[in-house]
Amino acid sequence: MLSLTHIGGPTVLIELDGWRILTDPTFDEAGRTYGFGLGTSSTKTQGPVPAIADIDLDSIDVVLVSHDHHADNLDDLGRTVFPRAGTVLTTLAGQRRLGGKNTRGLRAGDVTTLTAPGRTPLRVSATPCRHGPPLSRPLVGPVIGFALSLDGHERADLWMTGDTVLHRALLRTARRLDVDVLLMHLGSVQFPITGRVRYSMNASDALKLTRTVQPRIAVPVHYEGWSHFHQPTSELRSTIASADQTSQSQIRWLTRGVSTPM
Repeated sequence: MLSLTHIGGPTVLIELDGWRILTDPTFDEAGRTYGFGLGTSSTKTQGPVPAIADIDLDSIDVVLVSHDHHADNLDDLGRTVFPRAGTVLTTLAGQRRLGGKNTRGLRAGDVTTLTAPGRTPLRVSATPCRHGPPLSRPLVGPVIGFALSLDGHERADLWMTGDTVLHRALLRTARRLDVDVLLMHLGSVQFPITGRVRYSMNASDALKLTRTVQPRIAVPVHYEGWSHFHQPTSELRSTIASADQTSQSQIRWLTRGVSTPM
């Protein structure tokens, strides 16, 4: 049994066969502007649904942090989740910065298996991301995605792309993985100071990735709620609505705060 609750931005509560998994926790309220370095910044325009006070943090088994150094993927209130969670998975650099005995750092290609009493073991594979144009990693920092598979399942129950553009390593991973639910970080991030350079996928990229992966369901997230998203939600939806019938049938839109069975 798999269900998703979109809380806002990249933050999703995944409930998978008894496991409660939180992605990129962002729980600050709207209105604040955050610096992202090198003269870039973004304002949060939507708060979380539900608020952090309405979530049983002690029941969170796993927190997946694609990267810890951008506030739209990890903010101040989001950090308060870690001490009460079972395991926190992030990049190697993120592990060094976050610390904590329950934090594990991974690089793309690493696999770790999580166990808990009464649960089917959960295999987590770190997948490659490039959060910008070629050669941008020294500037934007390391990012990873996560493929989740219950023990005994040949296909990935869920693949969270993380913040990434569409690039060769991502497409190689897409061709290799057999994926049930694809969780895509979109938004077409751009900043005035860097012009037309993009730092995340847009609607066309989402369709290409979906056609490559051929998941049962593809779920867009992280495309609204921040001022640095360049592609309006209306354009994202209209582009996907004009796609072929197969792609349209695979896309599932979530309502924030509502648990949706997959």
